[in-house]
Amino acid sequence: MGIGIALALAGCTSLAPDHERPPLPVPDQYAEAGAVAATHSAADIDWRSYFVDQRLQRLIEQALANNRDLRLAVLRVDEARAAYGVQRADRVPTIGASLDATRSRVPADLSGIGQAVVGNQIQLGIGLSTWELDFWGRVRNLESAALSSYLSTDEARRAATLSLIAQTADAYLSLAELDERIALARRTVTTRQETLRIFRRRVELGATSKLDLTQVEVLAQQAETLVSQLEQSRAAQAHALTKLVGASVDLSPGGERLDEIRMSRQLEPGLPSELLTRRPDIIAAEHDLRAANANIGAARAAFYPRISLTGALGTASAELDGLFRSGSHAWTFAPQISLPIFDGGRRQASLDLAEVRRDEAVVRYEQTIEAAFRDVSDALSAQRWLADQVRTLRETQTVQTERARLAKLRYDSGAARYLEVLDAERDLLSAQQQLVQTRRAQLSAQVALYSALGGGSHSIAPDNKVR
Repeated sequence: MGIGIALALAGCTSLAPDHERPPLPVPDQYAEAGAVAATHSAADIDWRSYFVDQRLQRLIEQALANNRDLRLAVLRVDEARAAYGVQRADRVPTIGASLDATRSRVPADLSGIGQAVVGNQIQLGIGLSTWELDFWGRVRNLESAALSSYLSTDEARRAATLSLIAQTADAYLSLAELDERIALARRTVTTRQETLRIFRRRVELGATSKLDLTQVEVLAQQAETLVSQLEQSRAAQAHALTKLVGASVDLSPGGERLDEIRMSRQLEPGLPSELLTRRPDIIAAEHDLRAANANIGAARAAFYPRISLTGALGTASAELDGLFRSGSHAWTFAPQISLPIFDGGRRQASLDLAEVRRDEAVVRYEQTIEAAFRDVSDALSAQRWLADQVRTLRETQTVQTERARLAKLRYDSGAARYLEVLDAERDLLSAQQQLVQTRRAQLSAQVALYSALGGGSHSIAPDNKVR
């Protein structure tokens, strides 16, 4: 009962500052969207529901199962949880049992009876080691700081999970872009090789000049060089995707065009304030701020007396069979109060350090919000302007295709030199390649917006082993 009363008295005061969420350091709406709350939060959309491409889903599943960086994030959560368990144990007394046996001999010239004395002392009991009565909340604040650090680490794990999903999706899109560009370049190589064959025959028959032949050869060589460059880029991209997935996967070209890869829905950005509860990195930064406030409370408590208890209850006797006889019970009780009088400014410096670290945590929290706001703003503006670019490039490709056709007709009729055909063919290939690149960037912007809005964060379960 006495321990129960002590537990009730301990920890009744906290000197930590009250947690207050800093004001939002960004505008209350995005430049590319109105100030309207989202009816369907991206955080509620599971990644399987958003990324509907089955091949991409399989890659993401493998990445979540095998990625080493994510494994480290999970292990850091386990580490923080264990550290919290160690700190939490200081809130309750440590009780243990002990059995001590001592046999000693006192020489005759030191004994009171003038003869050597051999004696035994055997003691059995249970007791509590030095246990602090937490009147000023020092131990409780240290526990709160450890808990907040653990929760922050768990939110960092969730943020790493979302980042891995987005990176895998973006790498998959980049691979699909390169496959499509390679296919275009290979078709161009085939066409130009056939044109080269025809022109060589014409030169043999004297129907065309050697200059035209060299220009056709240049076109064919440029296309072949482009294929080699794209194949090199594809190999590097495949290696990057394999590292993300963390396992050997089949990344052979699937034959899909970028226009066939779609996301399930158009995302609503909502308000910047909604990011505070949807982005795991922001939630983690707020937990860090809570931990910093708790550490201030622990540093303030160091200025007050520290009260601790040590005690034991048991039985003692000179003989083993006397431990449980009547009158053999023994006990000790040793309360202690300590207060440093002079410590060279150590406690004040510790408090100053805790307050500075709290201020740093506030700045990091604000920086995280600013970065999140920019992520969303960049993704929104990219979606808007890349859609315009894709539309314009589709029109440009149509015009360049017609230009190349007309240039070929003019050359065949003798109205133009082959240099005009050469320029038209080069510009057409460039337009085709640029359209594919921009279309991939448009899809990547959708992935970026999903990630920036904390997409699927509510479907990633937090660690529930300790709360």
